[in-house]
Amino acid sequence: MTILTTLLLAAVQAGGLSWKAPASWPAEASSSAMRLATHRVPAAPGDSAPAELAIFFFGKEGGAVGANVERWFAQFKPEPASAEPTTRVETINGIRVTRVSAEGTFASGMPGQPTTPKGNYALLGAIAEGPEGNVFFKLIGPRKTVRAAAKQFDAMLRTLARQ
Repeated sequence: MTILTTLLLAAVQAGGLSWKAPASWPAEASSSAMRLATHRVPAAPGDSAPAELAIFFFGKEGGAVGANVERWFAQFKPEPASAEPTTRVETINGIRVTRVSAEGTFASGMPGQPTTPKGNYALLGAIAEGPEGNVFFKLIGPRKTVRAAAKQFDAMLRTLARQ
């Protein structure tokens, strides 16, 4: 088994939680050591680029849920056709999950580094509160692609389970 295969297999559980990503979203080597997994979400018709689902786990060090939501929203500058950012908390299979969405011009890049503005982008995010720490699911990409992926993102979250 290769290191990449081991990492991809390990990416389906963290923080005392497990989940199953959609089979149509291939896993890729993560671009950052902070990421558990990266999945490529195929571009919707009319979009020139795919979206990306990044999954993070920092143990108990990930910061407060509200602070992470605010940081994610701060990466988006609203545009005329943008939906308003939303936040809602729900319980999925006994797990508290904070769900977020935002649209607009996305400031792409690592925190504290120069950013590249990407217009007509969207975010679907979720923070699942596991017994060993929060697991962060962040789907970002062109607006049509993210909107088209919403049902699969929801289906993935419905697979959340305690380990």
